[in-house]
Amino acid sequence: MSVRLSQLAQGLVGSEILKIAAEVRELVAQGRPLCNLTVGDFSPTEFQVPERLARGVADYVAKGQTNYPPSNGVLELRKAVAAFYKRGLGLDYPVDGIVITSGGRPVIHGIFQTVVNRGDRVVYPVPSWNNNHYTSIVGAQAVEIACGADTNFLPTAAMLKAAVRGATLLSLNSPSNPTGTMFSAEQLADICDLVLEENARRGPDDRPLYVLYDQIYWMLTFGGGRHVNPVSLRPEMARYTIFVDGISKAFAATGLRVGWGVGPSDVIKSMADLLTHIGAWAPRPEQMATGELLCAPDDIKVYHAGMLAGIQERLSLLAGGIEQLKGDGFPVESTTPQGAIYLSARFALHGKRTPEGEVLGSNEAIRRYLLHAAGLAAVPFQAFGQHEETGWFRLSAGAVSPQDVRELIPRLKHALHALA
Repeated sequence: MSVRLSQLAQGLVGSEILKIAAEVRELVAQGRPLCNLTVGDFSPTEFQVPERLARGVADYVAKGQTNYPPSNGVLELRKAVAAFYKRGLGLDYPVDGIVITSGGRPVIHGIFQTVVNRGDRVVYPVPSWNNNHYTSIVGAQAVEIACGADTNFLPTAAMLKAAVRGATLLSLNSPSNPTGTMFSAEQLADICDLVLEENARRGPDDRPLYVLYDQIYWMLTFGGGRHVNPVSLRPEMARYTIFVDGISKAFAATGLRVGWGVGPSDVIKSMADLLTHIGAWAPRPEQMATGELLCAPDDIKVYHAGMLAGIQERLSLLAGGIEQLKGDGFPVESTTPQGAIYLSARFALHGKRTPEGEVLGSNEAIRRYLLHAAGLAAVPFQAFGQHEETGWFRLSAGAVSPQDVRELIPRLKHALHALA
């Protein structure tokens, strides 16, 4: 324990994904053939931001819109988000129920800090993205719900029933990072009923059970899948649901840093006040340009027609290649692409021996072998809170080309064939 650091700083764990990314960059620098499926980002050479958005940012800089924005977001963008949600999701929120931030992360951080006290129970599924870290930051008690392929890597009401009793926050994400799977309407409606039942049993002086609903991938769905959200399914959930959203994923704009939180006005106001002290606002030109984009449904439709086709092509190539290897008798499998930019893939290689004589005894060992023997850079579910060594990995398709994937499959087959 270092006396130079706070207890919080000493207890924090860095991003497991970024550690893997550093190893990948080293191999790329060596000229090794790689299919980098690690970081949940987009390569601008594969997916560019909408032209209207890029042009708008430049125009607003040229117009001198470069001073501080309001701490809760420029009014034009908050109005645009409200209209966007009304048009796209049928949700009716006032502008004082919307806060604009520099991407989705400050919204998540703000939710945890605004509604969770030290020692409170926070319920979330594993695998999931960063819930363990945010829970640790606020000093809450983590209640992890282990989810597997049998439930699409998402929790059911039956799995959550005991866990939400007395809890303060239930954190959900659909389409899911890391799994690329989605809640069905029935599955999510049952969870909403459970949340409403839990809140109904609490007294007027009890704090409620809130739902953090991260839907930042809601516009990226495939194969006839339909995104669902708590408030549309159960309007009474509006009192307890706080949405996390933004342009990072749906518009390949991870570096422009515009996100928003939408929820009950009293919670959003307190969250905005808290974030004021952090300086979590998005730059004014990006906010103004985003507002214009959200008010251009025809432009969005044209953009998504190309983007969705590109993401689905890459995910389908990955799933098809893994399915072919499974048909050849190798112990691999994957989910069907549903949403986001991710595919869940299983490499059940525990106990296999490499040509160098190493016995693969963990997901980390499998990850290293596939990286060096096949040029497959992937992230094991351990990076998303899973404790069991199941062989499941996240494959992220936003930064690779279709040709990268096509070239990967023969290398992967050769690497699997080399195991004894």
